[in-house]
Amino acid sequence: MEYKEQVDRENILHLRSLCKILPDYAGDYFRGIEHRTASRTRIAYAYDLTIFFKFLVAEHPKFKGRETVSITLTELEQLHVTDLEHFLEYVKYYKGDAEQEHMNGERAIKRKVSSLKSFYNYFIQTERITKNPAALLQTPKLHDKNIIRLDPGEVAELLDLVESGDKLTQKQRSYHEKTAVRDLALITLLLGTGIRVSECVGLNLTDYDEREGCIRVFRKGGKESTVYFGDEVMNAMDMYLEQRRHLIPASGHEEALFLSLQMKRISVRSVEKLVKKYTQLVTGYKKITPHKLRSTYGTSLYQATGDIYLVADVLGHSDVNTTRKHYAAIAEDQRRQARNKVRLREDEAPKNT
Repeated sequence: MEYKEQVDRENILHLRSLCKILPDYAGDYFRGIEHRTASRTRIAYAYDLTIFFKFLVAEHPKFKGRETVSITLTELEQLHVTDLEHFLEYVKYYKGDAEQEHMNGERAIKRKVSSLKSFYNYFIQTERITKNPAALLQTPKLHDKNIIRLDPGEVAELLDLVESGDKLTQKQRSYHEKTAVRDLALITLLLGTGIRVSECVGLNLTDYDEREGCIRVFRKGGKESTVYFGDEVMNAMDMYLEQRRHLIPASGHEEALFLSLQMKRISVRSVEKLVKKYTQLVTGYKKITPHKLRSTYGTSLYQATGDIYLVADVLGHSDVNTTRKHYAAIAEDQRRQARNKVRLREDEAPKNT
């Protein structure tokens, strides 16, 4: 749990820095929801609120040119739902600091609706405002998206590439010589267990059980879970652990399982970058992230077992409906393939296979 506590401390400091450009009452809000939200959830809300307040001083006639910290609660409750709808339209595409372009899809906009509703609701509940324009906001409907994942052939090609370093540039190969064993173990673990990238970087040496073929991870909310893996993962991990025994970690990182070249616990961002580096050489048209490797595993497990409850349990989903919705397209494909599995008359040849 030391890693989780470290992340929580970093998130608290990050939240404080974000609050510096928000009015003082925003701090009351974040303290008020602390007992029922994770630190990263509060950071996500803080990002959304900073964008909202920046929108007000940049776009709203009443606030244009003012400092974001000067906007009062009384002024906020006088906004109309159309002002909030204008904000949601604005964040679909806008330019931020240094003219950097930003785009938000359905899920990002839905979260911003949740952020605004939570923010206003807190001050309604604490009786500091009486009007709540966010209550009239409609939550946008999410349209199902196809699951982006690696095909079996792409998985094999990816692991071969990570192992050999083929297709890498000369500069990338110089790093690959030092990280190949670690990278192969890390990517094999992600593909062979479906754990989240945050769970992966949070692993300690003591979380790996070679005898049982499993790792201990801490899921969202701090729930401890045991995740089992097969021989391919174990072989890759054993090779890395042999190498890991000869490394000298930086102070404070002695327990970390996966180390960076700086001998510190590898970060989520570093894993995202190495996954992108390798996968774009295998499939340039698919944008593969660590989460897509998780989807790849979930898809393979569901296709192999057809057991949605098992997939939900292994992936650590708290609600099986989340899993069922995510893999609905695969289930439909399985049902389509099953239509001719039962023969009614032996002499009737199937028309569809």
